[in-house]
Amino acid sequence: KLFFTDYGNAAKVERCDMDGMNRTWIVDSKIEQPTALALDLINKYVYWLDIYLESVEVVDYQGRRRQTITKGRQIRHLCGLAIFENYLYTINSDNFSILQINRYNGTDVQALARLDNAKEIRVYQKRPQAAARSHACEEEPLGMPGGCAHLCLLSSSYKARTCRCRTGFILGSDGRSCK
Repeated sequence: KLFFTDYGNAAKVERCDMDGMNRTWIVDSKIEQPTALALDLINKYVYWLDIYLESVEVVDYQGRRRQTITKGRQIRHLCGLAIFENYLYTINSDNFSILQINRYNGTDVQALARLDNAKEIRVYQKRPQAAARSHACEEEPLGMPGGCAHLCLLSSSYKARTCRCRTGFILGSDGRSCK
């Protein structure tokens, strides 16, 4: 799945399949300006930062079990959001300090360091990642991902895929080639 925020005409947090299909709103009420998003891949939670409502909130992948993690004026100046173990990490855009926030109760906020002009944050760890299961976009013997001439996008499951073409090409009637 692909998760994203939108604060155009109607603010929301959404998800869709990697090919853009099955677009679903998971948060569309009591939300104004969601500017950053982080995923807990293990427990299947979506955290987001709303700078207008000055809050950090969380829901599960279906938009249920919504909770406010923290709320207050200090949220107005945050940008970027990452998660690692028990903490959320973000950047205060006023002084470019990296903040650590307890993701279960919003307490235990600590400034860890300062990085000039930082606008985004990512957490990298040395622990080995779990091996990926085989999927529909794996390279076939001829070197084409999922049998697609240009792009292979995972669809509704790891076993399904959609072929797409680069700009200027159209998908052939076979659903794989590009003309």
